[in-house]
Amino acid sequence: MTIGNEDLINAATEARRNAYNRYSKYSVGAALVDNYGHLHVGCNVENAAYPLGSCAEAGAIGAMVQQGGKRIVKIAVVGGSSEIGPCTPCGGCRQRIREFADDETLILAIDDSGEWQEFSIRELLPASFHLD
Repeated sequence: MTIGNEDLINAATEARRNAYNRYSKYSVGAALVDNYGHLHVGCNVENAAYPLGSCAEAGAIGAMVQQGGKRIVKIAVVGGSSEIGPCTPCGGCRQRIREFADDETLILAIDDSGEWQEFSIRELLPASFHLD
């Protein structure tokens, strides 16, 4: 079974519903497809000590790694305070995605116009740090 963009966006939207965001009130969900075609999801989890919170993308990537995935084929990120709005991965998550991305990896996010866009990791994190 191939997971299409709409299915990926729906999975990220569903994950967003479970976000624990009592401090910022900003809910984020992420869903990714790995190199085996498996779906992994995550949501943001905040903590009173802000640096101890975790992003939705980090949760989805952690689930992928735990289940044996090696590469992100595509990832959708859905966020917003109440309604879903523009939300691309934060800087730290861009680097997390980069760790498991290649030139073909797609990042789906809503842009400032409210439209879904496909980005490459190079577009979101040009001249990124990597060890390969």
